[in-house]
Amino acid sequence: MNEAIERKSVPLGQKMAFGSGHLVLNLLPGSLGIFMFFLLTAFGLDPLVAGLLGGLPRIFDALTDPIMGYITDNTKSRWGRRRPYIFAGAILSGILFAILWQMDKENTSNYNFWYFLILSLVFMLGNTIYATPLVGLGYEMSSDYKERTRLMAFANTVGQVAWMIVPWFWVIIASPDIFPLTVEELSQINGLGLGDEATVNLTREALQANGVRKLSVIVGAVCIILGIMPAIFCRGIDDSAMVNRKKITLKTMFSNLTDLIQGVIEVFKNKPFTRLCGATFLVFNGFQLVASFSFFIIVFYMYNGSYEETGNWPAWFSTVTAILTAFIVIPIVTLLSNKYGKRNAFIISTAISIIGYVLKWWAFDPSNPYLLFMPIPFMAFGLGGLFTLMMSMTADVCDLDELKNGMPRREGTFGAIYWWMVKLGQAIALVLGGLVLKLVGFESGAATQTAEAMTNLRIADIVIPAVTAALAILVMWNYGLNEDKAKEIKEELISRRGEL
Repeated sequence: MNEAIERKSVPLGQKMAFGSGHLVLNLLPGSLGIFMFFLLTAFGLDPLVAGLLGGLPRIFDALTDPIMGYITDNTKSRWGRRRPYIFAGAILSGILFAILWQMDKENTSNYNFWYFLILSLVFMLGNTIYATPLVGLGYEMSSDYKERTRLMAFANTVGQVAWMIVPWFWVIIASPDIFPLTVEELSQINGLGLGDEATVNLTREALQANGVRKLSVIVGAVCIILGIMPAIFCRGIDDSAMVNRKKITLKTMFSNLTDLIQGVIEVFKNKPFTRLCGATFLVFNGFQLVASFSFFIIVFYMYNGSYEETGNWPAWFSTVTAILTAFIVIPIVTLLSNKYGKRNAFIISTAISIIGYVLKWWAFDPSNPYLLFMPIPFMAFGLGGLFTLMMSMTADVCDLDELKNGMPRREGTFGAIYWWMVKLGQAIALVLGGLVLKLVGFESGAATQTAEAMTNLRIADIVIPAVTAALAILVMWNYGLNEDKAKEIKEELISRRGEL
């Protein structure tokens, strides 16, 4: 059986293995985002210091992605270009994530700062070694236009499981029943002779630190087990006859760097790819910019600043979103893609998400909290359609790149640059999110917020993601790499490679 036919349909076992890898891709950053909050409350770091610890490693991560993409594109091994890195990267990521959070508030702030910063940089490197080749592997697991969408839909469905679990880490970490303090630890706190309020606060901080340390070990172990599955079971393109790959050695470092820069320039000259990056930047980061606003609106608008009355509503909001995305939205988007094409499916799903953003105006009703779930089925089409379709379309773009620029195929480089754009936009969104909060009159640390500030925040929560989604539709309107064009490219490549 020739290689072109073998790569048309991906066996279910390989899809499951690739999906487990995507669960790890979502679980690690999701957990990291939750755990970062406890740098303030459990380990006593200054908010500015915590902000630096969140931002600096991400800058480093963005720089290493294209380098790793280049390395994996040009690797020669008996196990393929991607799988050795996925295997090693999964183990490194899991171990380093667990070690990263083994801190103690009793250490000096300076010690904890440098401990966390250095290990964050090493963790980000290990995660890049894992994530970049995994994304590249997914692009080459099938050469079929529609099967690529089905593969990415399956992987993203499994990946959503992480977002069903992660919101509950808030509850798990602080629970005295799940991760209780030892009798000795409680005795030490009570023996300090502090007042009742101070003792309660210190006990809460100790519980949180204990929960973070223990849960990080569990998350790391799960990521190792699930993360190595793609390396063991998934198969990419047969690269045994792939030509023009560069040698990766210390002696060739300068020429490799020059070739990497040239490759990045060629990638950005790929017009369909730049449209994919632009649309992703707008949809994802418009969503990210206001991601925390719903939490603030629930707490301060619906429950007037009472965290006790707020309860688990924010966690349920996130969990229900992930469930609907996984089991309703992604299957519908896949059907739309197969019937109307990927571009049209993106436009339809993004337009539906705009309806959901508008419906949020009526969702935050203090007299009926169940209305929170009303806009979710519509909003979920935004991110649910985005990554399912964009990752599938990036695989098509890799074929176009091979047609124009020849071998080696550069799935790793395309994947690295695509996710570099996502991370860059996410960093910008985090900064702009704080600016928007300031502009609407939100007072950090205040027990309650003014009615005017809440009205302005609710408007921003709707307008910002709706406008960026509309702009993304405009960006993709003239996207021309449709199914007929993709098939023409595929046939030309098969002829060029000498396949039947």
